[in-house]
Amino acid sequence: MQIGYKLAAEAFGPAELVRQAVRAEQAGFDFVEISDHYHPWLDNQGHSPFAWTVLGTIAAKTERIGLATGVTCPTVRYHPAIIAQAAATLALLSEGRFVLGVGSGERLNEHVVGRGFPAVAARHEMLREALEIIRLLWSGGYRSYEGKHLSLEDARVFDLPEELPVIAVAASGRPSARIAAELGDGLFATEAKPEILRHYHDAGGSGPAYAEVPVAWAPDEHTAARAVLETTRWAVTGWKVMSELPNPVNFEAATTTVREEDILENFACGPDPARFTEMAQQYVDAGFDRLVLMNAGPDPDGFLDFYAGELDARIRALAPHPAGS
Repeated sequence: MQIGYKLAAEAFGPAELVRQAVRAEQAGFDFVEISDHYHPWLDNQGHSPFAWTVLGTIAAKTERIGLATGVTCPTVRYHPAIIAQAAATLALLSEGRFVLGVGSGERLNEHVVGRGFPAVAARHEMLREALEIIRLLWSGGYRSYEGKHLSLEDARVFDLPEELPVIAVAASGRPSARIAAELGDGLFATEAKPEILRHYHDAGGSGPAYAEVPVAWAPDEHTAARAVLETTRWAVTGWKVMSELPNPVNFEAATTTVREEDILENFACGPDPARFTEMAQQYVDAGFDRLVLMNAGPDPDGFLDFYAGELDARIRALAPHPAGS
């Protein structure tokens, strides 16, 4: 079991994200994970710095903590050749601490370059091609590729680490889980659904399984839930909504009916470590072994202190419940 801290790049500026990563290392987290967005989900979050610059700075200011993208879309806003180069460079600068999390993307971030955002079947085809290109470039030498959606012409990544980064592929159903098994080294998910892991394993996948666990620390449950409602209510809309809306104003409109009760149902809120471990247990039971705590509470330092003092050992002690229990 490894425990990660989610850097909320939509809610904090780049210097603050670096500071939190340093504190997360001190608090005992195994890795930090950052979203790779162009826009925040809601305007009132107010931030969305370039993830790769932030990660490079974190690599320089930390010693042992792992780094991960959660997740990068290597098909529209970026060409996979750029991601192959960026990930290789970060792996070198972090001395092997980097995990490349990839997925098929959200319209929120990918439409900005004016190339449109395809339907889900085409997105999966593009993700397959992107992973093939990244793997090809990581094999060394000059490479070319001609796919249905993506191409590569006579390109080479000159600076490659001896040990290539793990690629964790985001999945929410059978088609994406198959891509993770066939072209990735691990799985990334945001829901505690055992069927995601089952599809992954059925397709031959056997790598680490990452999942984001929704939590919100505050001195009381109401304060925590109100903070989530203010900045992170988009998280309860489901992936079909999250992947399709184009701008923060659309997420503002789509989440006007989210209630505090909905937040309390979907997030571990407040100061009680038992509620946090109960939420984490759902993901452990589903088969995930890399848990990323996504704190949406109002006080990141309070949460980091809470984790170090009361939560770390509890979550590390979790084991899957026997089937049927």
